[in-house]
Amino acid sequence: MYDYIIVGAGLFGSVFAHEANAAGKSVLVVEKRPHIAGNIYTENIEKIHVHKYGAHIFHTNQKYIWDYITQFADFNRFTNSPVANYKGEIYSLPFNMYTFNKIWGVVTPKEAMEKISEQKKEITTQPQNLEEQAIALVGRDIFEKLIKGYTEKQWGRKCKELPAFIINRLPVRFTFDNNYFNALYQGIPVGGYTKLIKNLLKGIEVRLNTDYLANKDALDAIAEKIVYTGPIDAYFDYALGALQYRSVRFETELLDIPNYQGNAVVNYTDRETPWTRIIEHKWFEFGKDENGSELTKTVISREYSTEWKQGDEPYYPINDEKNSILYSEYKKLADREGKVIFGGRLGEYKYYDMDAAVASALALCKKELDGNLL
Repeated sequence: MYDYIIVGAGLFGSVFAHEANAAGKSVLVVEKRPHIAGNIYTENIEKIHVHKYGAHIFHTNQKYIWDYITQFADFNRFTNSPVANYKGEIYSLPFNMYTFNKIWGVVTPKEAMEKISEQKKEITTQPQNLEEQAIALVGRDIFEKLIKGYTEKQWGRKCKELPAFIINRLPVRFTFDNNYFNALYQGIPVGGYTKLIKNLLKGIEVRLNTDYLANKDALDAIAEKIVYTGPIDAYFDYALGALQYRSVRFETELLDIPNYQGNAVVNYTDRETPWTRIIEHKWFEFGKDENGSELTKTVISREYSTEWKQGDEPYYPINDEKNSILYSEYKKLADREGKVIFGGRLGEYKYYDMDAAVASALALCKKELDGNLL
C-alpha cells in the first residue's frame, strides 16, 4: 500500500512526490507518457537539449522558489529576449524603446508615451475584449503589427472575441530593455529540464507508459491517497462535457548549420505565416554543449497553434466564461472525491507559469504533510 500515488511526472507532481518521499511517505508516480518531466521534457539531439513540448524559461520573483528549484539543477543566466518577425520586419519584444523607435522613429520615452497616448484615445470606455485592451495599452499600430495576427493564430479566434485579461501578461517598457520577464531570477537548467525532474524523482518508484484512468480501480486499491494532475474533465469521463484547450503542433528539424535565426525565440506576428513562432533550442544554452564546446548543428521547431480535440495534448486552458462555469461544476465533483487531490495545470484547469506550479505543489505539501517541509 502506498501513502500517495501521484498521477503525472510533470513539475507539479514531481515536486509533491519529492517532498512526500522526503517526509517518509511511500510514493509511486505513474506517467502515461514514455518519459518523465511532462511538458517541460527536454530531449537530447546532437547534444542540444530540445524543448519537446515548447519553450520553457524558468522565471520567478520569489526567492524561496528559486532557492528550492536550484537544489535540483544548476541554472544558467539565460534571459528571455524574443524578437518579432512581421512580414520580414524585425521588432524587439517585449514592447520597449527599440520597438517604438522601429515603428514610429521616436527616440525618447516622452515621444513614445505621447504617440501611445494619442493612439489610445480611440478606446473611450473600459476595454471589453483583447483588441480594445491591446490598443489601450500600446495603441493601434503595435496592435496591428505585433499582436493581432499572432494572437488570432494562437487562440484561433478574433481578438474581439477574446477576453481582455489575456493581454495583461505582455510587458510594456519605456526603456531599452529586451528582458521579456519582470523577474528577479531567471534561467534554464544546465543539462535540460529532464535532468532536473530526474533529480527531483531520485529514489522514487516511477512507472512510465501507465495510464491511470485505464487502470484506476487497481491503482486506487493500493493507495491511501491519489494526487491527480491530469485533466479534471477526463477524470470524470467528460460527464459534464469537455473543457476546451488550445493545442500546439511542432515541426522539428535538425539542420547541419551552426545558426538558423540568431535567437532562441522568434515570433511570427503576421496572420499569413502559418506558424506562431520558431524556437532554436541551442540558444537556451548559448550554443554550447554541457562541456562548453560550440555546437556545429542546430535544431529548430516551428509551432502551430491548433484547436484541441480529445486525443490531442491539451496546452492552454480557454478561460472564457463558458469554460470557467464548466470547470466550477467539475470542481464541485472533485471536492467530493475523498481520497483524490486535484492539482497542477490540467487538474485545476489553470494556466501556470513554472514557478507558480512549484509554489502550488509546495503549498499542497505543507497542507498534506503537516507543514514540516518549508
